[in-house]
Amino acid sequence: MEAEKECFPRLRQVLLLFVMLSQTCAERKDYTIAEETESGSFVTNLGRDLGLGVREMSWRRARVIFNNNKNYLQLNLQTGDLQINEKLDREELCGPTEPCVLQFQVLLEDPLEVYRFKLLVSDMNDNSPEFPEAEMILKIMENTPPGTVFPLKNAQDLDVGINNIQKNYTIYPNSHFHVLTKSGSEGREYPELVLDKALDREEQPELRLIFMAVDGGSPPKSGTALVLVDILDVNDNAPEFAQPLYRVQISEDSPLESLVVTVSAQDLDTGINGEIVYSFLYGDEETSKTFALNELTGEIKIIRKLDFEKIVSYEVDIKASDGIGLSGKCTVIIQVVDVNDNAPELTVASIISPIPENSPEITVALFSIQDRDSGENGKMVCSIQDDVPFMLKPSVENFYRLVTEGALDRESRAEYNVTITVTDLGTPALKTQHHVTVRVSDVNDNAPAFTRAVYTLLVRENNRPALHIGSVSATDADAGANAQATYSLLPPPDPRLAPAALVSVNADRGQLFALRSLDYEALRAFELRVGAADRGSPALSSQAPVRVQVLDANDRAPVALYPPRDGWAPCPELVAGRLAAVGGAGTLSRSCGYELCLTGGSGSNEFKFLKPIFPNILSQDSGGKSEFPE
Repeated sequence: MEAEKECFPRLRQVLLLFVMLSQTCAERKDYTIAEETESGSFVTNLGRDLGLGVREMSWRRARVIFNNNKNYLQLNLQTGDLQINEKLDREELCGPTEPCVLQFQVLLEDPLEVYRFKLLVSDMNDNSPEFPEAEMILKIMENTPPGTVFPLKNAQDLDVGINNIQKNYTIYPNSHFHVLTKSGSEGREYPELVLDKALDREEQPELRLIFMAVDGGSPPKSGTALVLVDILDVNDNAPEFAQPLYRVQISEDSPLESLVVTVSAQDLDTGINGEIVYSFLYGDEETSKTFALNELTGEIKIIRKLDFEKIVSYEVDIKASDGIGLSGKCTVIIQVVDVNDNAPELTVASIISPIPENSPEITVALFSIQDRDSGENGKMVCSIQDDVPFMLKPSVENFYRLVTEGALDRESRAEYNVTITVTDLGTPALKTQHHVTVRVSDVNDNAPAFTRAVYTLLVRENNRPALHIGSVSATDADAGANAQATYSLLPPPDPRLAPAALVSVNADRGQLFALRSLDYEALRAFELRVGAADRGSPALSSQAPVRVQVLDANDRAPVALYPPRDGWAPCPELVAGRLAAVGGAGTLSRSCGYELCLTGGSGSNEFKFLKPIFPNILSQDSGGKSEFPE
């Protein structure tokens, strides 16, 4: 464990020590069906068993998950019925294991709940006993005493329990033997032929017997083989093994042709009576496909790869026969040693993406892990990288949930790539990685923001109506409709002001237009407020002030204020008149030129310009012209 910590100092590790974790798990309930049941057959009403309505099961996306990802059952969401999805063959699913149990879970989402169940597949008597060979030959010395036992090859019946062979072996026609059944260390039944009456080769050199095996089913099924008894002349020593029981261990990753063990037997006889031949005694197909026995040396070698996860041990019975037919027996127990040859497996049951950015702790993915190795090789550590705002939480049994640590901010990061690493504790350690992409969906949590605090626009008077006088712009950090701004004029603080009669705004682009021609002499500046609202729900908005300044144009002629139009003056030394350009507001609007025009018969020396009495009026020039500055 210290080495594991050094390898992963920054990883948050969750150690799965085959602990039954129960977070959202309801009480387990077992169901039983018979093998070969037709597809579509009713098992139970799951809605009733769980106390859920059909509509609730549907919107919570109820589904059935088996540990090996097979779909043995199907859930009808319209009725809540759990039905057989395909015919089940108990022998194919479980072999000799009894009871035959299939683990499955019912997964409900929103909120997450997992219910664990067992499906027991009961056996039917659909297989007959079958001998590995249609004919068995026994060579028996004629002086063999009554009570001598001769091992026979047993019949194989794929059924289990009462449907298997229940010590029901018989042999006929028969006046010399009876069948005795013994149980092996693994519970298997081995038939033996017991001599009841001495044989006489001269009277009958050969016996042909029918050997029958009957199972315990109802109705029972049977299988037969021919037993040929060859009666021999005297050979008084049978082979004897050096030890009756051999126990060996061999690693599951041993290469083919590896030597497992060498058995050895001796025969005190000489010549042909002392020549020993080794053979497998019983017709175990799995043994004969996995191991090879040298009939002369007694060496047992591997001819097929071993797999601890499938078979952990073998019991092999070896027969040593001499040249005349006497035999001895020994048993070899081969224990397969597990090695870390299976990497952890990760299966994703559910994943949610995208997820809303402002949600608190939320389940993103539900997944299960398993390792088919045993011991330390099957223990696992599940972790994710440190630089993501997620964490792993153990759920039911070998299930984990990938959840957020808190609310996410899409504007900071819109997508996360989470790597789930499952590492076993074997040596060397094996690991599996699964990558989950989590996208964050937008929530309207940002109001539009104007690019300026205050906008100032300039427009010259006498403009044409609908003139584009400027634009405002606002940005929104959200996405989609939440980021689409709509512009509008806001009511003024003073209801007597009506900027909406002077200016309009384009709702989509923020362009401002003058609705009518402006007059500097009537209105030199005005202020309005523009609002920007996004299209989220609820919508968020902001506003900015806009000041519009009207620029003056030379659109007015000077006006003579005095003297009157008849030009009469009471005194020649009095001021004859003043010229001034007066704006609409009563002030001098700009510089203007003036000159004196005389009528016929008058002379220029009869008039003179006085020094301006206003400091902003320029002095006269030699040509009789002067200017009034603004």
